[in-house]
Amino acid sequence: MIDVAQASHHVQDAYAFELPFGIHLEIPQPLESIGFRISKFMLLELLVALVMVAIFVPLARKIRGGRPPRGRFWNLLEMILVFIRDEIARPAIGRHDADRFLPYLWTAFFFVLFCNLIGLVPWMGSPTGALAVTGTLAGIALCMSVGAGMLKLGPVGYFTGQIPHMDLPWVLAVFLKPMILAIEVVGVCIKHGVLSVRLLANMFAGHLVLAVIMGFIAATAQSWLWYGVMPASVIGAFCLNILELLVAFLQAYIFTFLSALFIGMAIHPH
Repeated sequence: MIDVAQASHHVQDAYAFELPFGIHLEIPQPLESIGFRISKFMLLELLVALVMVAIFVPLARKIRGGRPPRGRFWNLLEMILVFIRDEIARPAIGRHDADRFLPYLWTAFFFVLFCNLIGLVPWMGSPTGALAVTGTLAGIALCMSVGAGMLKLGPVGYFTGQIPHMDLPWVLAVFLKPMILAIEVVGVCIKHGVLSVRLLANMFAGHLVLAVIMGFIAATAQSWLWYGVMPASVIGAFCLNILELLVAFLQAYIFTFLSALFIGMAIHPH
């Protein structure tokens, strides 16, 4: 029998690529002597960043030059950008302030989307299936929302704005309002932490289920059951990949929408 735990650990090795025909490609570690290791997720994120530059720099030049984007691909990108502006940013943040945050929201949406989609490529892996990646994205969203609130209201105004308006005697207010402020600050951190876990769980769970389905083929390789399990597993994996394609777009949308919502709550506390 195949040791499933060992095989899973081998496949999920973050510092190597598992290629066809049993090829194990180790990632060079030139900075390991100073305690810094390059993981495959770092390389995939760099690849995603380069793809985004290759796509959106030409699109920006077309729009800046006054030329309308022509072609289905460019029109699709423009449609997504307009959708994020009109259906996510402006309703959540407000028309007056939304446009200042559009570069961040656009970048976050497509970065998360491309990181999700690259996980559907065989032998690659999804960077958003790693807690370090989703945690960093949530940390950036936290800094963006808190920073936006402080720039708009000032540090004192931002934190006092987290306290709901209550008509309390000063004796109670001295004790209750600091406690409420502490609860609200912790709540802001928790909301962004959930933002990280939600993205991680949805992407990791899909790949885990896909690995289990395909594992049935290997588990029954020495049995007559293989002839029934193999077609069913392949069809199931295909259907799950179609579902994963939908989930990739959905999770990018949810992450961007919640980021915009948190920014709007920070700059409009009441």
